[in-house]
Amino acid sequence: QVRLVESGGGLVQAGGSLSLSCVASGRTRSNYGMGWFRQAPGKEREFVALITWSYGTTYLGDSVKGRFTISGDNAKNTVYLKMSSLKPEDTAVYYCAIYSSGMYSYVGNYRDWGQGTQVTVSS
Repeated sequence: QVRLVESGGGLVQAGGSLSLSCVASGRTRSNYGMGWFRQAPGKEREFVALITWSYGTTYLGDSVKGRFTISGDNAKNTVYLKMSSLKPEDTAVYYCAIYSSGMYSYVGNYRDWGQGTQVTVSS
């Protein structure tokens, strides 16, 4: 069984920064990368970022490009999300998950989701 645990969420003012971490433990089979999604109340889960382990390729959602950075350590099954220039619309529960294959922004191509960490950006 695989367990993912996110940490680092909290309350921050608009324009501020916050960093999230996610560690996967257990049998992380077919782990091609790790990614982040977020979900605001009443909205669908939205792709935020992905890092693939093969070449360290990263992908970012359009709404966070230029503000967020994803990094990770395959050997440690750990992924990080550094968020800068935060906006109130970034407020959401942030989830990490293991990427299996296919379109990187499609939620169905991820599995073994963490429990999420709340990020709140005040205006």
